[in-house]
Amino acid sequence: MVYMYLFPLIFFSAEDYSCGGLLSSSSGTLQSPFYPRNYPNNANCVWEIEVKSNFRVKLTFEDLQMEGGRCLSDYVEVYDGPLQTSPLLGKFCSGYYRTYTSSSNLMTVRFHSNSRYTYRGFQAKYYSSPADESTTLLCLPDYMHVVVSRYFLQSHGYSAWNLTLNDPLCTPNITSEHVAFDIPYNHCGTIREGNNNTITYSNVIRGSSSGTVITRNRNLLLHVNCKMLQDTWAQIMYVADDNFAVNETQYSRYDVNLTFYDSSYFSRPVYDSPYYVKINQNLFLEAYLHSSDPDLVLFLDTCVASPTPHNFTTGTYDIIKNGCVRDHTYATYYSPSRHILRFKFNAFQFIQSNPSIYLQCEFVVCRAYDYSSRCYQGCVNRSKREASSEHESVIVVTGPIQLWELDPEYGKEYESK
Repeated sequence: MVYMYLFPLIFFSAEDYSCGGLLSSSSGTLQSPFYPRNYPNNANCVWEIEVKSNFRVKLTFEDLQMEGGRCLSDYVEVYDGPLQTSPLLGKFCSGYYRTYTSSSNLMTVRFHSNSRYTYRGFQAKYYSSPADESTTLLCLPDYMHVVVSRYFLQSHGYSAWNLTLNDPLCTPNITSEHVAFDIPYNHCGTIREGNNNTITYSNVIRGSSSGTVITRNRNLLLHVNCKMLQDTWAQIMYVADDNFAVNETQYSRYDVNLTFYDSSYFSRPVYDSPYYVKINQNLFLEAYLHSSDPDLVLFLDTCVASPTPHNFTTGTYDIIKNGCVRDHTYATYYSPSRHILRFKFNAFQFIQSNPSIYLQCEFVVCRAYDYSSRCYQGCVNRSKREASSEHESVIVVTGPIQLWELDPEYGKEYESK
């Protein structure tokens, strides 16, 4: 069985604690380490709060005690989206308890402390609230799905039958209640732009008044944008009209599958779970990125083996780390497209452990031929990666791989228990 989850953002110090991570439930609590006891020195915790599409995040701080002043030593930061690439909603270390509401379904909270004084810290609660249902936007792997309420259009004097995209030949599906567009990333006049860390796909839904001769309403311009930040899709919609404004921003994750194959021809996938193999047997894997954009490239940054699917930090074995090959049996194969990565390594067993092995592989998605991106840096050490830019990655976990062992009585292979 193959499943995907996002690698949590966790930072460690010499003390025995962890903090940060992805919070994906509709409501919950976050707090400084050891709360309500004093937080540790040199903490750096990042929480990403991600709720369902077309919902907003509302965050309320219920307790706050840390070193005050100019907030240079200990502080909390709240971002309206991903860290570093989104507007800063607030930075504080004392004062009244604050409430923040995101403009999208994702908010980031960062807590920092230095090596001087420590205090009780903070506790905050969050919950999701529905966004304006007049317009909704989903950035799917192959297209943007936009739904506009007909009541919304009629209330502002626009006709559902006069909506067009950059390419007027791409028409919507019109029902009694909604107008729905499925806008491909590489068709219908969608424009693709990019810089060092962002890929933007944009289109415009244009509308005109329902009048037949004249109108005193401005033409409707509904700008639709899907922004990809490494492995994150930022979905933005707004209306360019002084009479009203609609802003929709959503976030979702890339879809990457990791599949075993029975040979280097990569023609027959292996769906057995667990996958029984012999010691030192060649294991062939293929990673596939689901996206309609042909100008994206997939890069394997790290692949770690573990005897358990729940712990990839201790007692593990690195096959490749930060783009650096650590296992001498690792090798890559020719891939028919940039969305596909093929590689292999030889099966092994952990000493003094059960024969099951799980893999956790970290992938990065970049623009093709963007030679400043992570995908073209190859083997780098961790400090160099952190100095250049922070980014999230697609993490895929697969397994278990189960070893066949030799039956000592009959000399035949049997299934390990």
